[in-house]
Amino acid sequence: MTVSNDDELAGLKRIGRIVAETLEVMGRAIEPGMSTRDLDGVGRAFLEAAGARSAPETVYGFPGATCISVNEEIAHGIPGDRRIGPGDLVNIDVSAEKDGYFADTGASFAVPPVTRRVERLCKDGRRAMWAGLRQVGAGKPLSGIGRAVGTFAGKNGYTLVRNLASHGVGLSLHEEPTEIATWPDPSERRIMTEGMVLTVEPFLSLGADFAEDGGDPWTLYSRPRALTVQYEHTVVATRNGPLILTMAGA
Repeated sequence: MTVSNDDELAGLKRIGRIVAETLEVMGRAIEPGMSTRDLDGVGRAFLEAAGARSAPETVYGFPGATCISVNEEIAHGIPGDRRIGPGDLVNIDVSAEKDGYFADTGASFAVPPVTRRVERLCKDGRRAMWAGLRQVGAGKPLSGIGRAVGTFAGKNGYTLVRNLASHGVGLSLHEEPTEIATWPDPSERRIMTEGMVLTVEPFLSLGADFAEDGGDPWTLYSRPRALTVQYEHTVVATRNGPLILTMAGA
């Protein structure tokens, strides 16, 4: 999607705020002993109260309102009977639609007690995302996102999952530009245009470089098995840099 008027931008801001606040509410609700299905219920209730619809559920038939992935699961985890325990690393991905507009956000949450290693991984996951976000802007190369994230990861001793990419969003959950690498990709030649809507969502890991299928049609696991975090914002590329849509309270 390319934003062309104020009404479109207002619609994107509405759904961006809703998914951001849903993520925030779910993050606060995490407690040891609760099931991922219970946590998903918190997200579903918030989305429905805001008049929004879960994007993975309505677009792809995903069996849940949100994606909740724990520890070795790094993406598209199905909410279910799994109990969240002390020390777990929980990734929540929230995407939804309202009035024809879509937004997508995500974050990883460490359940206390948290080791210094995991605490640092979460902090650096956010830093990696921001390294990519700072490269967003009209007229800038899409490749700059992956180069910046890759530089950060390399300097700090991390790996990047290289088959889970950022993407265009706005009028659908996944649209052009597709497959935006959040790792260095010398073949990337595309340029961001004014008003382009996209996600920035690197997967920073303590050793994994690939996401592989598991025992169900949805859940993806790290390969090799290693703790991995994902942080994600939906943004609009402008002449002044990234306009972030998925900020709670924005």
